[in-house]
Amino acid sequence: MTIALRYAAYSDVGCLREGNEDSGYAGPYLLVVADGMGGHAGGEIASALAVSSLIPLDDDVPGSEMVQSLEAAVDNANDALAQKVREEPRLENMGTTLTAMLWSGARVALIHVGDSRAYLLRGNEFHQITHDHTLVQTLVDEGKITEDEVATHPQRSLLLRAIQGQGHVDPDVSVREAQVGDRYLLCSDGLSGVVSKETIHETLATEATPERAARRLIDLANRGGGPDNITAVIADVIDTATDPHGPTTDATTVGAADQRREPPMTPDTPAGRAQGLTRNTAAGGASDTAEMDRIPAYESDDSSEPRPRTRRWWPMVLTFLVLVAIVAGAGFYFGNQFLSNQYFVGPSQDGDEVSIYQGINTDVAGYSLAEEAERTGIPLAMLPETQRDAVQRTIPVESRAEAETRVAEMREVFEGCQADPDSCGLDVADGSGAAATTEATPDAAFPSAPAPDTEGTP
Repeated sequence: MTIALRYAAYSDVGCLREGNEDSGYAGPYLLVVADGMGGHAGGEIASALAVSSLIPLDDDVPGSEMVQSLEAAVDNANDALAQKVREEPRLENMGTTLTAMLWSGARVALIHVGDSRAYLLRGNEFHQITHDHTLVQTLVDEGKITEDEVATHPQRSLLLRAIQGQGHVDPDVSVREAQVGDRYLLCSDGLSGVVSKETIHETLATEATPERAARRLIDLANRGGGPDNITAVIADVIDTATDPHGPTTDATTVGAADQRREPPMTPDTPAGRAQGLTRNTAAGGASDTAEMDRIPAYESDDSSEPRPRTRRWWPMVLTFLVLVAIVAGAGFYFGNQFLSNQYFVGPSQDGDEVSIYQGINTDVAGYSLAEEAERTGIPLAMLPETQRDAVQRTIPVESRAEAETRVAEMREVFEGCQADPDSCGLDVADGSGAAATTEATPDAAFPSAPAPDTEGTP
């Protein structure tokens, strides 16, 4: 008996997101889903780098080396993110979840970090084979909340682990035996957070092919509102000797990893820096040569030709200055109107409390475009570290009412932390917050460690 895979991978931006920060990959030996998070396109870069780091494993790796190969690839992904941040500091807060399966015959190694998920349908049995690295899942495990309370919990967006390019990644790793007839699903939380486990089970059990099952699940997530990016990778385990259709042979890359091809990362070593310098010099030389080629050639002056009369430029200059003044005046008026309707939540001017600001969080020529509208009295030190970090980076909102709503949610968290500091990871001895990270949402908290997810629910 020869075991192989028939698989499909699909990714969709969803109904509310502007871009896709998920990445997915399906090949003869490798299945991957990564859910990126972070502003300034950081989420899509992070997930694409993670998938790119694992793609070289899509080969018949000996069973004894699968775990080591996966762990090394995750470390490479973490290093790639760290190097990318060094090159582009604006990407400092990017990160990604990762769930991947590497196959060698009937043996499959599973590596997992974050809240993307893997499911197994075997006969009539269906269950999740990964464990979410979230604060609410920890509270469920400890019996402090029920599964039904997860969807409405104020800290449901907090991730405890992710690949962030900072420190050591601590993934879950396991090895299992596959059976002919198994159907595996890897997905981002844009699917598992919207479509119920019962509906996922029914869809996997009734759709005939991985392609139809994946498309159906993505359609169901969009019908449920599609609040997040949605990625599904599905694989059927077949016996090539008896299956009439045979295995899939072409690899499929979807989502951000397909939309943006990240260049190979140069190692941050003396040799790597020299290699990068050589490439840059060569590129600069080529660019200079091309620029010289574009300089037009002029024939020498013939002094016998009459010179054109000098134009009077001042009417054009005056007209231009008048237009600039009009545009500047209009821009100032409409700019003030715009700023008066913009709000965000950030740290107070002394850095001790949460405050609501009117305007936008930027300076123009040393002039701040925001002013502190209200100090809320919520001490930053009494919030979980992930929420403190989110406030430090500022949380944009659409209106003053939304800002007050977010503050009310933080106040509930603050009051809960006062009552039970351990549940928020606070160190009562020194008054500081412990490390908790956030889920993949742009406006969710995302600290520097252990890791967050800004592409989860906003």
